[in-house]
Amino acid sequence: MNSPYMAIDTEFLREKTYYPKTCLIQIGIEGHIAIIDPLAVTNLDVLARPLTDPGIVKIFHACTQDMDIILRETGVLPAPVFDTQIAATLLGKNQQASYATLVSQYCGVELSKKDSFTDWSRRPLSPSQVQYASDDVLYLPEIHQKMVELLEEKNRLDWLTDAFEELSSPEKYVVDPYTRYKKLKRVNQLKPRQLSAAREFAAWRELKAQSRNIPRKWVVSDEQIVEACRREACTLDELFMVRGLRDSLKTSDAREVVECIKKGLDIPKDELPVLQGKARSEANVDAIVDVLSGMARKCAKENDIAPQTLASHAELTKLARGHYDDCELLKGWRRRLLGDELLDFLAGKLLLRIADGNLEIVSSQD
Repeated sequence: MNSPYMAIDTEFLREKTYYPKTCLIQIGIEGHIAIIDPLAVTNLDVLARPLTDPGIVKIFHACTQDMDIILRETGVLPAPVFDTQIAATLLGKNQQASYATLVSQYCGVELSKKDSFTDWSRRPLSPSQVQYASDDVLYLPEIHQKMVELLEEKNRLDWLTDAFEELSSPEKYVVDPYTRYKKLKRVNQLKPRQLSAAREFAAWRELKAQSRNIPRKWVVSDEQIVEACRREACTLDELFMVRGLRDSLKTSDAREVVECIKKGLDIPKDELPVLQGKARSEANVDAIVDVLSGMARKCAKENDIAPQTLASHAELTKLARGHYDDCELLKGWRRRLLGDELLDFLAGKLLLRIADGNLEIVSSQD
């Protein structure tokens, strides 16, 4: 049968693997729900055609992980998509609105949480597991329909176009092993050359974890990487001074790690990585951010958008510092709604005043 939509969700485990182990794929279309068992059906290529059909809207909730799983299982990224969690931010909800919350608010149903932390790899599935999995797609079409109606009333539906198109971009799901070092715990304790060594070591770990399909911490821990690089371990003896590495690394792996650390320590000065640390307090910047925050809160209240969704403190700080190139406030709907106004204010084209106890924004020419 033809359906204008596919409601989609997945269930997976990843406690013991690098890549999520797909346990279920749930698909809802008009009048039907299918629960697909990837543990039994090994070839899901048949899904590629409907998943990429431009006439079928693929409805998800918080879909980034689902999209990544579907890409690996079918070789395609669903498009076009509608993510109810993202859409909720333009309807006054917070950035992390849960599916259960939306089901309650839009459908008047309270979902059971009994199987929210169940083992989806066990077979056979229990009746409650099947019901839980079905519920994850059952209400998505109704939520989607009501959200579209509300967004159209507010003339905001097209604001989501860029965000939804980005979700279907393959580049979003490419992992660059050489950026992983930025997420290491306590990595900011390292000096520039030590940081370069950590970049090489963390990339080595990422590739090993991928090839063995095990969690990266099962190869070596963040703490071990940082400590080895802080010591600038260039021999096996120096490397094995780090607690636990003698036990967790085979000799051949340890030799590779030593070479990684040496490589990182020896790169030219102009190629050393630099971490963008937390900004120190700057009186002039802080004062500007405070004013911009007031303008952002005013705009958010007037437009029924969560303030953090519209303009985070980090984005306002970028703007105050004049860092415009990678500022989300100067992209898409945020720019149209607030960004251009903030730029005009920073350029002196707008002024703030208090009238009858309310904050007003007026032209500096008035």
